[in-house]
Amino acid sequence: MKLTPGKLAGMKAVSNDRGVIAAAAMDQRGSLKKALGANAGDAQLEEFKIYVAEVLTQHASAILLDPEWGLPAAKRRAKGSGLLLAYEKTGYDKQLPGRLPDLLDLWSVRRLKEAGADCVKILLYYTPYDDQKINDLKHAWTERIGDECRANDIPFFLELVGYKEGIDEKGAEFAKLKPEVVAKSMTEFSKDRYGVDVLKVEIPVNLQFVEGARSFKGTKAYSKQEALDHYRAAAATTSKPFIYLSAGVSNPEFIEDLEFAAEAGVKFNGVLCGRATWKDGIPIYAQQGGKAFEAWLKDEGVKNINNVNNALKAATPWYSIYEVQEAAAPR
Repeated sequence: MKLTPGKLAGMKAVSNDRGVIAAAAMDQRGSLKKALGANAGDAQLEEFKIYVAEVLTQHASAILLDPEWGLPAAKRRAKGSGLLLAYEKTGYDKQLPGRLPDLLDLWSVRRLKEAGADCVKILLYYTPYDDQKINDLKHAWTERIGDECRANDIPFFLELVGYKEGIDEKGAEFAKLKPEVVAKSMTEFSKDRYGVDVLKVEIPVNLQFVEGARSFKGTKAYSKQEALDHYRAAAATTSKPFIYLSAGVSNPEFIEDLEFAAEAGVKFNGVLCGRATWKDGIPIYAQQGGKAFEAWLKDEGVKNINNVNNALKAATPWYSIYEVQEAAAPR
């Protein structure tokens, strides 16, 4: 597979000099507003994102932001750190079945690119267990975005978040279903019709239910060997580059997630890691203000992202997937 010039430039812009995507994520909106408290307004959301961007992009190949509150932060990122912008509205309408996605009203791929995006990211809640009519809606929606990204010659990152209606995604019952949800979702959206350039995927197991993992909480859904096999099975579904998302777990748990990927021999191509680096600083910001949060980021936040970067030594460059010469790839 070869990339067009614009897509290739965008991919290089968000990757480190090894061709690994070592990106921070700060596109949270509704969940961040809720976490910061009832009095958090536009100014607080913008300020929080600015602090994260200023500090963490010094240690990240790129940052993912939203165009609603993240554009001031985008201007404050470190030199050489790329920019991904989110295109979807935060959350979903809980009154409708299927967790259907929606796009930001005042944005298009063209406008995101004009705002400085090197790549466009979409989050899609997806499960093979939904009614086919619901998934057909999601398939067509994703095809449109893929075509829009092709027309504007910019990379399309698709973030897939799995679920099954009526089941707690953090519980043991869903943990048993998660490997299939992740693998089938990756299989579907690896099809060329969607135009996805990079899949942003969940870890295919929940380590809190893996017997023998440091993160194990006592209820077993799989053995360590079964977990490693699930990593391999998910990775085998795609020929596209894929990166892992941290899904709100703690920094130690996400590091262990990546250690499992390394032990499984999975050729993942990086991460887009958000809350595992900065979420423990939310109460600092909420209670003590911006400068205290900045100090926390420079200490604990940097330690967290460096833990991730260290674990990324096991990641594989995406160059060979898109037939890029490694020696010529760093910008």
